[in-house]
Amino acid sequence: MTKFEELGLQDSLLRAIQDMGFETPSEVQEKAIPLLLTEDVDVVALAQTGTGKTAAFGFPLIQKIDANSRTTQGLILSPTRELCLQITNELKNYSKYENINVVAIYGGASITDQAKQVKKGAQIVVATPGRMQDMINRRLVDISKIEYCILDEADEMLNMGFYEDITAILSHTPDEKNTWLFSATMPREVTAIAKKFMHSPKEITVGSRNSGTDTVSHEYYTVGGRDRYLALKRLSDANPDIFSVVFCRTKRDTQAVAEKLIEDGYNAAAIHGDLSQNQRDLVMKSFRSRQIQMLVATDVAARGIDVDDITHVINYQLPDEVETYTHRSGRTGRAGKSGVSIVIVTKSEMRKIKAIERKIQQKFEQKTIPSGMEICQIQLFHLANKIHNTEVNEEVEKFLPSISEIFEDTSKEELIKRMVSVEFNRFYNYYKKSKDLNQKGGSDSYADSGSDNHYSRSGGNSNSTRYFINVGEKDGYDWMRLKDFLKETLDLGRDDVYKVDVKESFSFFNTDVEKKEQVLTHFTDFKVDGRFVNVEESTTGGGGGGGNRRRSGGGGGGYRKRSGGGDSGGGDRRRRDSSSSSSSDGGRRRRSSGGDSGGGFRGRSRRK
Repeated sequence: MTKFEELGLQDSLLRAIQDMGFETPSEVQEKAIPLLLTEDVDVVALAQTGTGKTAAFGFPLIQKIDANSRTTQGLILSPTRELCLQITNELKNYSKYENINVVAIYGGASITDQAKQVKKGAQIVVATPGRMQDMINRRLVDISKIEYCILDEADEMLNMGFYEDITAILSHTPDEKNTWLFSATMPREVTAIAKKFMHSPKEITVGSRNSGTDTVSHEYYTVGGRDRYLALKRLSDANPDIFSVVFCRTKRDTQAVAEKLIEDGYNAAAIHGDLSQNQRDLVMKSFRSRQIQMLVATDVAARGIDVDDITHVINYQLPDEVETYTHRSGRTGRAGKSGVSIVIVTKSEMRKIKAIERKIQQKFEQKTIPSGMEICQIQLFHLANKIHNTEVNEEVEKFLPSISEIFEDTSKEELIKRMVSVEFNRFYNYYKKSKDLNQKGGSDSYADSGSDNHYSRSGGNSNSTRYFINVGEKDGYDWMRLKDFLKETLDLGRDDVYKVDVKESFSFFNTDVEKKEQVLTHFTDFKVDGRFVNVEESTTGGGGGGGNRRRSGGGGGGYRKRSGGGDSGGGDRRRRDSSSSSSSDGGRRRRSSGGDSGGGFRGRSRRK
């Protein structure tokens, strides 16, 4: 196998490579580096995301730069600020033994500060097209003498509508420069750029054109349209060690799905264009440290996600463009590791699966959403293996005599049963009435049939009673807190209280008719902190359908304001202590034994 020493790189770069722990070059690096080092040519390189493209152009660029000149000699354009910063940091690591200044230019930060950094002498500028064009118009940067121009993720820049910016930027560069275009796919727009601004480019292709990587397997699950979110939760629970990116089409859907996951106890957060740079940085820091296990993202925001250990990419919604799927699936199966790309589809979307198969030249495997009992089994064996493989802390020895006394009348078999039941009971109580989510024919209609229904039962149920209660938002309740309060107070299950609709000073909720006497009797002369809480049967209906979709607080990316709790930083501040008996799978999810909707971590709210 080829070593980096055989590619023609100078000693300073080889030292940096050794420091970073790289051993053998990837295929695109092995093909691109010798060519870019030895020939002054334009190059089009087609390779999937995660195959090491940054190093493929970064090492030759650094070696060719004149470190003694302060002139800007290299320009790298990338689609997003995350990817821009990522490339900048990598180039700085590559050039740690060189006197080369790399400056990032991107939106969302001070343009004045960036201009000052360029003025000090930036041999390499890494920029997003929009901010770069802005700085050119203000004459804050001079690229008229660059020798190398790299278009990274060219297809995505054009998909994002940067064609005019790119052509305008390139018009300020000299004709005699070398242009290196790196892209995962080669749509017509990229071909047009190559023809217009490149001279007889040589092509490097890793795999087949526009094909997917062979380290990623592709699966699809067919569900009813309104069961999509429930399927997402099931798939997460069926993969206890999941570390995933969940893709939605719009910023609104991205935020909504992330908020639902957070409310249901998952370590999740959203990343999309409406977040501030600081919020995005915090979310990505938490994701890289695995404090967030499910990152819900738009296609644009995900361009900066460069994490090698992502186990799953979940297409909550398929993209509008087939090429975009290639970029999504490229988030997993990186650095030679295997990954899974999951698609949740309805029957009407099956034609898109066929189109993607033709594009990536790989087949999808149809799978079924696991049942509740299958998930219980998976979680049970995951816990058993986790216990078996846990490293023993010898400090526990001093407590063992007292602990042994507690269990002296318990057999080994009974002790094992009790221990694993701590975990098993939570999932069993949640899933024991769960329905089959797999679409077996007919329309995408939705029928509630058990404890998976996070929202509300369908309206018009003659077996349902609607109630009025004289507490609301001003008393510190949102729909989840009020539902928890009612379940605890009335000793009801998670499905016994539904269609909770919280107003400013009062609220509505439903139970089945057979619970009516229990509800009304319990709230006779009922007080909380000295105040009467009155419940009576509603005669108006109260509009009950949408109550369960209320959200408290605001903010993006999982950074949602909680009453009494300040800003909650997405998944990173919701991490559960894995040693707690109420923790599920290393602190990822918690359910109470009463089978609530997964939001037990939120706590129980009581009015002051």
